[in-house]
Amino acid sequence: MQFGRLLTAMVTPFDNKGNIDFGKTDQLINHLLLNGTEGIVITGTTGESPTLSNEEKLSFIRYVVQYVNGRIPVIAGTGSNNTRASITLTKQAETIGVDGVMLVTPYYNKPSQEGMFQHFSAIAKETTLPIMLYNIPGRSVVDMTTDIIVRLANDFDNIVAIKEASGDLDAMTAIIHDTDDSFQLYSGDDSLTLPILSIGGTGVISASSHIIGREMQDMITSHINGHPAQAAAIHQQILPVMKALFMAPNPTAIKEALAMIGLNVGSVRLPLIALSEEQREELAKAIACSKKAQVS
Repeated sequence: MQFGRLLTAMVTPFDNKGNIDFGKTDQLINHLLLNGTEGIVITGTTGESPTLSNEEKLSFIRYVVQYVNGRIPVIAGTGSNNTRASITLTKQAETIGVDGVMLVTPYYNKPSQEGMFQHFSAIAKETTLPIMLYNIPGRSVVDMTTDIIVRLANDFDNIVAIKEASGDLDAMTAIIHDTDDSFQLYSGDDSLTLPILSIGGTGVISASSHIIGREMQDMITSHINGHPAQAAAIHQQILPVMKALFMAPNPTAIKEALAMIGLNVGSVRLPLIALSEEQREELAKAIACSKKAQVS
């Protein structure tokens, strides 16, 4: 399964009562399609999965799959720190018709490396869907080792990709080297997209692409087409925006930035809170500076 190079980890739109806003979901997907997104990952952390009930996740997955209607791949976040629950949600998502699932490393209960191998193995055995692993030690505390990732990729035909947010380029280089050429490694950090491409990575699962998707697509395309200086220039241009979009726990600033560009997808759910006025001013300034740089 080829998911593309620029995938967006999509926010979940909420209305003014904090319920899922399906009308705004249409608008958001259209916006992403017009701005370089080649695939979407839904019900992940950027989609505020910790505060979505299973019923909400399933209704959102179902709606997005129907609306996208095969135009781009739809990957659903179905992983958790509960193996049985992850299997159940993965099977339900498969029935709905997603193109793949993303499984995060189990958080909070801090499994061993072998425990993580057994966790992902158990899920992989229960689905025919393509699986993307998600290694994010900053949120889950555990850091899946290169050996375990390579072992999973080599043992299971349906484990086809990983979103790597460890920031460890040496480990990512080893993963790319020790897995089949068809195995795809994606950056889980927007600011590391270009460095990861340079070591043989596939692309990025991005939150910033909600706002600067076209620029990120241009950067990726420049690199792939053999124009490293142009890619580096775009990277330097958009880096301040990327940093600003993560000034608060994700997706707080992303949702605020979307409102600033005319696409109000609601606020975040508690325990996340909206940006302060000072943060809003800082974010608006970063977006404005980026637009000026594009014009010049």
